[in-house]
Amino acid sequence: MTNDLRNTAERALGRMRELGFDAALVTASAQRRNELNVAHNEPSLLRSGESAKLQFVGLLDGRRAAADISDLGDDSVAESLRGLRASVESAPQDDANAVSSDQRAHVVQGAGDNDLAALTRSIGELLSWREREAPAVMLEEALAAHNELRSHTLTSGGTELSCELRWCDATAFGVARDGAKSSSFNYAGGTCEQLTGAHFVERFGIGEMLRQLESQVHTQPLGASFVGSVVLTPRAAEDLLGWLLGQLSDQALIDASSVYRDRVGEAVAAPLLTLRNRPGAAGVGPFTPDAFAVKPLEVLTRGRLNCLTPSLYGSRKTGIAHVPVSADGWEMAAGATPLDEVIGGVARGALVDRLSMGRPGANGDFSGVIKNSFAIDGGQVGAALSETMISGNVAQMLRDVSAVSAERIDTGGSCLPWLRVEGLHFS
Repeated sequence: MTNDLRNTAERALGRMRELGFDAALVTASAQRRNELNVAHNEPSLLRSGESAKLQFVGLLDGRRAAADISDLGDDSVAESLRGLRASVESAPQDDANAVSSDQRAHVVQGAGDNDLAALTRSIGELLSWREREAPAVMLEEALAAHNELRSHTLTSGGTELSCELRWCDATAFGVARDGAKSSSFNYAGGTCEQLTGAHFVERFGIGEMLRQLESQVHTQPLGASFVGSVVLTPRAAEDLLGWLLGQLSDQALIDASSVYRDRVGEAVAAPLLTLRNRPGAAGVGPFTPDAFAVKPLEVLTRGRLNCLTPSLYGSRKTGIAHVPVSADGWEMAAGATPLDEVIGGVARGALVDRLSMGRPGANGDFSGVIKNSFAIDGGQVGAALSETMISGNVAQMLRDVSAVSAERIDTGGSCLPWLRVEGLHFS
């Protein structure tokens, strides 16, 4: 299979040269997936699937066009490339367009054989646990799956990148009901090398999420407006992380809206925060979309910003040094404070599992609804909250982190602790 993908990519790249592209990138990939699904608390479907894809990027006179196809036959490839050649001529001209050169790597990552019995056991564990521990929860959807991905990327600049990745993933999505009342929906899931070795609900915070759904059927308003603290679960902390990473990457750098563009080397977050990119995490690709091999990278060290992360295009557009990073696989260093003490340090505030803040302003200002959340009063977790608003500034939140938990949840795509943040406005 690996040689077939390489040959397919070579033939396509040769055709792109014949068609007169100045530069080109081709990725041939094949994926196999086996999954067992749950719907409405019952196993619903066991399915296996295989798919193939061929992706093209062609450059001509500073113009760029891209396409992908699932039929890797010669006629389909030829037709797609003729269409790509026509499309590139009408694309906008931009001298920052380029493809990678001289990147070489072969990565083999993840567990070996696909184990259908492990998928069955995992789903059986989930359903038995739900019936016993969280009977009010309806699992609208859940699944356990094993994946195998092989890919081969070539560019006209001499890049050759290939990988063989294997991983498992699992998710649970549900709601709890008591008569006519119900909780908000919530979900948890992630990727790992294999499902054996740990109970399904012990992964990715799934068990705690399902237990909390039962406690969120009956909610209470928070009361009068006040300024207090939030404890963000790892799922909610992803919103802060996503905003920060967006500020360090192409769009914000190119349109000059990033609040961190000129802050490299400075403290931009609380000294409790260290953030790394880990391309070797389960299910996380080792290459960037613009065909660069990714190496582990520490973006924040005790709150100090080490670099910005523009792509090759973003670098050529802005003049900022190019730093290849994986889109996923981010890890925040664990703190030294047990979670009970992180919560215990809140005089008044909320434990927040979902932070719906839309798109913050260019400077980080936001106002949003906290969902699947609980009141905290005097360091004790209380009633589930009906829709409650918080407002603040995301950049300031990163500076106002006052505690980081020793516990973390590793979902493959992220490995994050609980964060206590001060100075949020509740209403």
